[in-house]
Amino acid sequence: MDEEQLTGGLANAGAVVRRGAVVERPAPVQAAALHGFLTALRAGGFAGAPVPVGEPVGGRQRLEFLPGDVAVLPYPRWALGEEALVSVGRLLRRWHEAAARTPFDGRADWSQELADPEGGALLCHNDVCVENVVFRGGAAAALIDFDLAAPGRPVWDVAMAARYWVPVLDPETAAETGRARLDVRRRLRLFADAYGLPAADRAALPAVLEQATAVCRAFVGRRVAAGEPAFVGYFDSYGGWSRWDRLQRWLAAERPLLERAPAE
Repeated sequence: MDEEQLTGGLANAGAVVRRGAVVERPAPVQAAALHGFLTALRAGGFAGAPVPVGEPVGGRQRLEFLPGDVAVLPYPRWALGEEALVSVGRLLRRWHEAAARTPFDGRADWSQELADPEGGALLCHNDVCVENVVFRGGAAAALIDFDLAAPGRPVWDVAMAARYWVPVLDPETAAETGRARLDVRRRLRLFADAYGLPAADRAALPAVLEQATAVCRAFVGRRVAAGEPAFVGYFDSYGGWSRWDRLQRWLAAERPLLERAPAE
């Protein structure tokens, strides 16, 4: 059977392959608990996540291949449009509703890399970046790569996804991926509306965005300190810590405007 290397992302760059209807990738330490959750999720009627194919072997896991389009750099125009943004918000809400109905093993060693510092009762994806969403017919249809899933609050997952899809970035940082002229306030409101974010979470969202950005910065810092080539290369190419300093200054300065955006 022909083997196809799947591109996108940094953590498992070059280590994810497709063989027919199966994707083989490195297995996270919590693979057993994750596989049980994904299987139960599908049994409950949610088709927007892959199901495992057998047990992990030799540090590798095998998952169902979900057909569709996945945007990778340089991002295509369709991935930057408002229709794509709205559909991701709606998919995230469906994921949360399905996850809330599906028990998970709270004793499992869920990743703390991008986990909500405040914890929560919902198993959040935590990494709904552009490369981790499968589109069909122009709409977001499925999520992939659950390595960083962990218990948290729904608003945390919304904030993490908004960082990538709005994106909640300063203009200079957004320009690095061709997204400098997107209207952050309008797109944040569209995303919150598509998800159906409750009023209390809308009010909290700007502060959670700052908290999520700090967590993401620490995540990158650990990977760079560990000398992981993909992260070191990305870090050096995009300005190192000055990029993160600029982003966090912008978030703090824009917070009054961002606080109004989801409620407008």
